[in-house]
Amino acid sequence: MAEAVDALVIGSGPAGVMAAEALGRAGRSVVIAEAKPSVGRKFLMAGKSGLNVTKDEPLAACIAAYGEAADWLAPMLAEMGPDAVKAWAEDLGQPVFTGSSGRVFPTVMKASPLLRAWVRRVGASVRTGWRWVGNDGAEWRFATDQGAARLAPRVVVLALGGASWARLGADGAWAGHLAAMGVEIAPFQPANMGFCVDWSAHMAAHFGKPLKGLAFGLGAGWVRGECVISARGIEGGGIYAVSASVRDGAPLIVDLLPDLTLAEVAARLAHRPAKRTLAQHLEKALKLDPVKRALLQEFGRPLPEGLDLARMIKGLTIRHHGPRPMDEAISTAGGVRRAAVDDGLMLRAVPGVFVAGEMLDWEAPTGGYLITGCLATGLWAGRHAADWGR
Repeated sequence: MAEAVDALVIGSGPAGVMAAEALGRAGRSVVIAEAKPSVGRKFLMAGKSGLNVTKDEPLAACIAAYGEAADWLAPMLAEMGPDAVKAWAEDLGQPVFTGSSGRVFPTVMKASPLLRAWVRRVGASVRTGWRWVGNDGAEWRFATDQGAARLAPRVVVLALGGASWARLGADGAWAGHLAAMGVEIAPFQPANMGFCVDWSAHMAAHFGKPLKGLAFGLGAGWVRGECVISARGIEGGGIYAVSASVRDGAPLIVDLLPDLTLAEVAARLAHRPAKRTLAQHLEKALKLDPVKRALLQEFGRPLPEGLDLARMIKGLTIRHHGPRPMDEAISTAGGVRRAAVDDGLMLRAVPGVFVAGEMLDWEAPTGGYLITGCLATGLWAGRHAADWGR
């Protein structure tokens, strides 16, 4: 016989815990079911490099970062935007600071103290080792460490994540279950990921080395950033910033000297002493470091001279073989389509079931937008779910 519960949240990432908190504050008794042995594993992994919770910028700029999803996420971000996220962290006893890029981090630069305090405050019943495996009508079936289990909830919030970093819990297996219920799912795609490059042998000496002071082509403009060359390809913050457009067919173009104009680069190249090799001239006249020179040689051989070389330096096309595997991506695009949920994020095909976080078909660049989006949709879904069935 299925155990009757009031409100069920499946998934214990930031979207799930935020939904559980909203439900609890509205007086609902909440059970959180988590497939892994502990809660918030991807959230904790994000904190290993300094938990970037949001971006300190005006709300309008924050909303615009969500691209095609900006319009429908706007009311949610208005409730849980940059200022609200900072206040949320500080209310949990975790002071934050803003870095030079506008990114906001807890002062302790990790996620575990914040998560522990948050789960304590929420006060829900947390059942770890509970993997959702399907439904029999209104009964939700789980495989647990103690065997099969069934729950009969009055309302449900799904916050199962996307389809990357499966070892941390976000494996996308839920898509098949929801599709069987008649929910329309957009195919998963990697987001905020690196790209595969088959390097020539001479590049091996540069694996693991950073490329700094770059700009990457993004539509009609450029975005400043850095990247790293590895044996597998090229990745890093600058690459992630343009990864969606490159994934969708745009060329991967880098400006090796964004602080100089094309005319300035051409002028410096024009004055080359007779006994100086081109490699020496690139170093002396333009201060190109060894990694940048190697990248230029890799994709520009044989190197032109004069204005053509200047143009190449200001817009080098990096040849690649597509994105790295989806499970390596920081996040994923795809998931539950916007048309499949109502304005409260309830599934149209399954009344009483709400969806939050990366399960929804939206994507955003790195820089705090991912966690902010998960918190905002989790709060929105939790508040609307709290009113269901009353």
